Amino acid sequence: MARGCVLLDRDGVINHDSPDYILSAAQWRPIDGSLEAIAALNAAGLTVAVCSNQSAVGRGMLAPATLQAIHELMHQALAAVGGHLDGVFVCPHAPAADCRCRKPRPGLLQQALEQFDCAPERALMIGDSRRDLIAAERSGVEGWLVKTGNGAALADELGPATPVYPDLAAAVPAILRRLPTTHGVAP
Repeated sequence: MARGCVLLDRDGVINHDSPDYILSAAQWRPIDGSLEAIAALNAAGLTVAVCSNQSAVGRGMLAPATLQAIHELMHQALAAVGGHLDGVFVCPHAPAADCRCRKPRPGLLQQALEQFDCAPERALMIGDSRRDLIAAERSGVEGWLVKTGNGAALADELGPATPVYPDLAAAVPAILRRLPTTHGVAP
């Protein structure tokens, strides 16, 4: 059975977000339970990847090397709890670049699906913003919202068709029921 894929926004889903961007490794702080949630998804045999807009790079506020350092810290923190990411897909462009990869466009999600040979119906996008949900829809992927980050403000506006969870850890049991894992759990 083919594995399912969980695509995660980074800021507001895995780590605390900031209206002023996460501009250093010192500012990166995981949301309680998010790293353990990823480890649980890994243990079930799911592919887990990040799909994140990082326009601070394109705006000249964040050097690519610093973004790399932030991601290295994220990988180390995950490893410390027995988790890992299978991929990190980033759009570094400023909004004015009009690129294909900046969410709400589907490019980042399509890159991940292609790299992992994952059909859209075997994938979920977990985000905290409308642009995450729109990118998921445009990719043919089911989008779920978490209330961490910007999600709390958006949750009341969504209809019942969009699953909403307090945080990533709270979504894990439903993810494991929804996606095929290497342990045979299927939707």
